[in-house]
Amino acid sequence: MHTRRNQRDLTRTEKRRLVDAILRLKRSGRYDDFVVMHREFYVMDTEGRPRPAHMTPSFFPWHRRYLLEFEKALQAVDPKVSVPYWDWTRDNTPAASLWAEDFLGGNGRAGDREVTTGPFAYRAGNWKVGVGVTDENYLTRNFGRPEDPVALPTKEDVARALKDPVYDTEPWNSTSVKGFRNRVEGWGIHQVRGVANHNRVHQWVGGPMAGAASPEDPVFWLHHSFMDLLWDRWQKAHPRSAYLPGRAPAEPGPGRKTVFGLHDPMPPWNVTPAKLTGHGKLYRYA
Repeated sequence: MHTRRNQRDLTRTEKRRLVDAILRLKRSGRYDDFVVMHREFYVMDTEGRPRPAHMTPSFFPWHRRYLLEFEKALQAVDPKVSVPYWDWTRDNTPAASLWAEDFLGGNGRAGDREVTTGPFAYRAGNWKVGVGVTDENYLTRNFGRPEDPVALPTKEDVARALKDPVYDTEPWNSTSVKGFRNRVEGWGIHQVRGVANHNRVHQWVGGPMAGAASPEDPVFWLHHSFMDLLWDRWQKAHPRSAYLPGRAPAEPGPGRKTVFGLHDPMPPWNVTPAKLTGHGKLYRYA
């Protein structure tokens, strides 16, 4: 069993090892496979086809398995590496430690938003954004989106989501007005301030993080490690609450053949949400 820690608590050596492992995956081509996978399974709820990853109850279990697969790939490179988490309610400015030169690098420069600092800057020679993601080869960021400002979620935003005792509700998509899943995933139809929590963080970072190819920015993994931790906290706060729906919606209701029930295998691993509702034998959070 390994431990996932807050990124602010990593030593300089631990940061270097994580960065080195990510860069080695990138050089091997394995990293790009994860980006392609996320783009493939980023299915909108208007598309009428199975959507295991987003706008759906299986948002949390799908990304748990996705994160585990990435972590396994990292550990094949360096067994001592795990994916830390970014608590954006606490480290919520461009001056936070994760944006340092020796870790993820900082914001994009004015104009073209190119990231020019840190190990994932294109000019460092190690990071080329995949074909079809942007018109350029370099990673971009746009912290806070100054042209249309967006703020990172607060502790109060998270607390409101964690308070909901129901995991998810009909119609099991981006329009669900109650339920922990969509309060955290954060689709904005019922949100006074637009998108919330998870989605707002993607918008705040900007660049590839604002779209289906979000893993192109390595901060994606730290963000989703925190998402996984929030699911863990919700489960502990509501031990009698379970993943919903227990069964996929029946014909002719919304979600038929697009939503995954507790025991429905999710692609591409053919694993069910039921197999991913706990992680105690695999890793822990510190």
